[in-house]
Amino acid sequence: MSAPVVALHLGSLHPHEQLLTLVLAFGPFLVLGGVIWHRRRQDAVADEADPGSQADR
Repeated sequence: MSAPVVALHLGSLHPHEQLLTLVLAFGPFLVLGGVIWHRRRQDAVADEADPGSQADR
């Protein structure tokens, strides 16, 4: 059986299944973006507190 036929055979997803699919598909990228944003903010605060630390990098 080909993939489109199997998908049609299984029927459409319920609303909570659609939401779960979206969370599983895009959630990790949103979490990664949040972690990057948070770390950059921490690094900016640390650089303002100790401007001499840039010479070490």
